Amino acid sequence: MIQIKRWFLMLTGKSIWHVNQDIGKCFQKNKIEGYYNNLTEKVTKLPKLLEGDGLPLLEVADRKSVEMPVAIFQYGLGAYDLYLQTREEIYLKKFIQSVEWAITHQDEQGRWNTFFYVYPEHPFGAMSQGEGASLLIRAYARTGKQEYLDAAHKAIDFMLLPIEDGGTAKYEKDDVVLTEYTHLPIVMNGWIFAWWGLYDYVLATNDGNYKKILDKSCETLEKHLPLFKAAYWSKYDEAGMMASPFYHNLHIAQMQAMFELTGRDIFKQYATRWEKQQKNPFCKAIAFVKKAVQKLTE
Repeated sequence: MIQIKRWFLMLTGKSIWHVNQDIGKCFQKNKIEGYYNNLTEKVTKLPKLLEGDGLPLLEVADRKSVEMPVAIFQYGLGAYDLYLQTREEIYLKKFIQSVEWAITHQDEQGRWNTFFYVYPEHPFGAMSQGEGASLLIRAYARTGKQEYLDAAHKAIDFMLLPIEDGGTAKYEKDDVVLTEYTHLPIVMNGWIFAWWGLYDYVLATNDGNYKKILDKSCETLEKHLPLFKAAYWSKYDEAGMMASPFYHNLHIAQMQAMFELTGRDIFKQYATRWEKQQKNPFCKAIAFVKKAVQKLTE
């Protein structure tokens, strides 16, 4: 029932977890600054959290609410962007609060237990590791505290461990895939969020070994892009699950940001293609119906 409610709110644009996420407003290609995806509505649509020390809670089964790492990392990244835009100290305070949560809840291997509430046997994912690293690296850039960079390093190292060794990366010859879910089909948006964490680590450290992995994963993503493309819309994962309107818009923003960061024209081509389809009522209607059927038959 929780999943049906969450999906309905997402499709109707009323989900706090699926707010508008266009391309980031404050990022720079060669400097740790704002985030590549605009997460500010994660903060502005939860104004009560600004009044105290609370962080976002995710409602799960039996009406329980849990602290979910991805939700907190995205909240912190959104708060930091708002601080960069407004210079209001309340946003900086919430950013640092999110950072301290990340430090406190990271285990000795650099992991965050992300999917404990739904996949207890597969609790770790590259998206969480990458977004946590992006959060920590911005804190390091802001404060100069080595503790934050060290924690980001641990997060990235675990993310890059092969799945068969307990990590979240899939290696095949020169290909490097960063998996949001280690036991499910590859998800494009999660891969890109994870890649941005590695991008930030390379930017912060200028480490050539990590740069090689970064480039290999980007090249692998290029090869996989056709698997996320339908004739009229984008796909959520490589198993053929259609993207909801929220995820389709997110894919457009991610392609735009990837083009800005890498200069690779293929990302611009996909952004343009998916933008045109997003504006086409016929394409949107077909995708909506197909997505609804897929959800109902899951």
